[in-house]
Formats: sequence, structure tokens, C-alpha cells
Amino acid sequence: MTIELQAPLLRRRLICMVYEAMLLFGIVFVFGFIFDVTTQSKSALMLRHGRQAWLFLVIGAYFVFCWSRSGQTLAMQTWRIRVTDLDGGKLPLVKAIVRYFLAWMWFIPAMALDYQFGLKEWPMVLVISLGITGWALTSRLDKNGQFLHDKLAKTCMIQVPETAQSSVES
Repeated sequence: MTIELQAPLLRRRLICMVYEAMLLFGIVFVFGFIFDVTTQSKSALMLRHGRQAWLFLVIGAYFVFCWSRSGQTLAMQTWRIRVTDLDGGKLPLVKAIVRYFLAWMWFIPAMALDYQFGLKEWPMVLVISLGITGWALTSRLDKNGQFLHDKLAKTCMIQVPETAQSSVES
């Protein structure tokens, strides 16, 4: 079966990301609870950096496992999007890890600006929103419509035709 390596529309990828965020809320809740129970943490500020590192690893494990196993998270399956190697093949584990780290560039530059200027509340939200928008627009700079982190990781997101998706699920 040949899959055409065509990038999904930007709108479709962003909607998939919103769905992914809702799913991640559940993962963060459960694994945050596990962290609190095992460390006997009684406050969100207690062991804050340890909790952040733990959740960074848990979220990374979720994405890396899904991307290297099938190229899709649950949200990506729903929206028929797959992440592949440049030739359309299965994503190797190392590339999935690199892609996870590079995907944080959606947030890190804006968060660094927030920190540098001591922004709080709505100004902070505005800067992060502008950073996310700016990163999303990097797909407009690529002739194949890929995000900058995919270009750097040597991966690509493709739209999976309905017939290919149904045969993958069976």
C-alpha cells in the first residue's frame, strides 16, 4: 500500500493538537496523582521541579511510544494524521525522541520571554499565544507544509487516506 506523503492542512493539525491537549490533561492528572502519592506531596509547590521533570518524561514516553510504534497518537488516529520518516516509513525511536524535544519549541521561546520580562496573567498568555501562532506559521515556510521541528527532526506529518486508516486499525 502506498501512502501519498501530503501534509495535512494546518487547521486539521491544530485541531488535532487541541484534542491531544485534552487527552494529555488526563495523562497529566493520573501521573501527577501517582507522583503525589509516591512522594507524599501535599502541595502543588512541594517538589515542583521534580513533578515537572516527571511529567516531562511521562508525556515524552507517551509521544515517543506512539510515534515509534504506529506513527499516531489517539488524537492523530482520530484526525487521520501520521508522523513518518522522510521516506514515509515507520519513525525510528531516536527520531521520535528528537522530535519530542524539538516540539517543545512551540512553547519554550515564548516562555523564555515571559520569564525574562516577568510577565504574568494575560500578557503572559498573549506572548505564549503569539509564540504558538508563530511556530504554526513555520509550516508556511516549507514547500511541503511541514512544521520547523519536523524539518529539523527529519520527520514529516502526512494525511492518511480513509482507506489506509481503516486497514491499519484492523
